[in-house]
Amino acid sequence: MARDYDHLFKLLIIGDSGVGKSSLLLRFADNTFSGNYITTIGVDFKIRTILLNGERVKLQIWDTAGQERFRTITSTYYRGTHGVIVVYDVSSGESFANVKRWLHEIEQNCDVVNRILVGNKDDMPDRKVVLTEDAQRFASQMGIQLFETSAKDNKNVEEMFNAITQQVLLTKKEQKEQASNANDTITVGKGRKPTKKSKCC
Repeated sequence: MARDYDHLFKLLIIGDSGVGKSSLLLRFADNTFSGNYITTIGVDFKIRTILLNGERVKLQIWDTAGQERFRTITSTYYRGTHGVIVVYDVSSGESFANVKRWLHEIEQNCDVVNRILVGNKDDMPDRKVVLTEDAQRFASQMGIQLFETSAKDNKNVEEMFNAITQQVLLTKKEQKEQASNANDTITVGKGRKPTKKSKCC
């Protein structure tokens, strides 16, 4: 049976509890929003196929629980991940401060993986405490792209998922090119230093 996609990527959504990870996933996968807050126990995932640069990309998006007590469960879900979406709540300074910890966790579990930073719940200016310029400065230091989103208002959700998918697609093509060039090159004398095998892809 012919595949109905050109690429299959696994994306992981991480961040503190209550920042709206599940809402972002629901908005992107089903175009729905519920104001009722239900804690994700362990992990949940949805699938959506998008068209990007004329290629069909099937996304398997995993929504992890943010609580510390579920941390041991979620660490196994980093395996085989191509892209990680780190979410904080623009109305919670604590959730933004914890982004560093989440990025550190990615480094511990993945050697090479695409990352994107998302400030969610950007729909009530009077409640916003994490300023765009501060978040942008931090994202630039970390070398990652920043998106401010609202699952409620459907603001930048599609754009954000497209951006991380675009990054993953680019990385995959670069890795394929490098592998192809490595096969074409015959090394004389000293052998190439073996590269560390990625746990992620």
